[in-house]
Amino acid sequence: MSVAEIANAAGVFPNQVTYYFGSKDSLLVHAAFLGLLHDARRIERIGRQALDAAAFRRNIARAVLAMPSLPPVARALAAGISKPELAPVVDRHLQLLFRQSERFVGQLINGRGWRARRPLDVEVRTFWSTALGAVLLVRAGAHGTVADLDLAGALTIHDEPEYGWLVP
Repeated sequence: MSVAEIANAAGVFPNQVTYYFGSKDSLLVHAAFLGLLHDARRIERIGRQALDAAAFRRNIARAVLAMPSLPPVARALAAGISKPELAPVVDRHLQLLFRQSERFVGQLINGRGWRARRPLDVEVRTFWSTALGAVLLVRAGAHGTVADLDLAGALTIHDEPEYGWLVP
């Protein structure tokens, strides 16, 4: 699809698309991450419904791996690798995702008295890196599916007291 076709479908002029987004590829990166951030809000609702930390880990992992926005984001990540001019756009969106997720997890564990074994910024980056990495591998043709991954195991959030945990 060309910029002109995208602009026509959006009811705008092609130069408006390039003015605000720079290029069609940049627009696609923005759109992919907008979908991911929208899905992340839905995932937060699922996380809030969990009665304990084990259910939280399990439900979040299952829901994230089923998000329809992950494949487009995998393409956006690949575009950021192949086109260095897109890397800052990808990074800005990833930082927003990490901050939004860290804020959500922090509020949840503080409100419920749960604990994480590592700092929240590391917890969030590890989780999303694992989820996005799994999708990239599968899309690149690696044997298996995202269902072969224990994404819940990437989370260290628990509700049992244990010595040495970092985040109250």
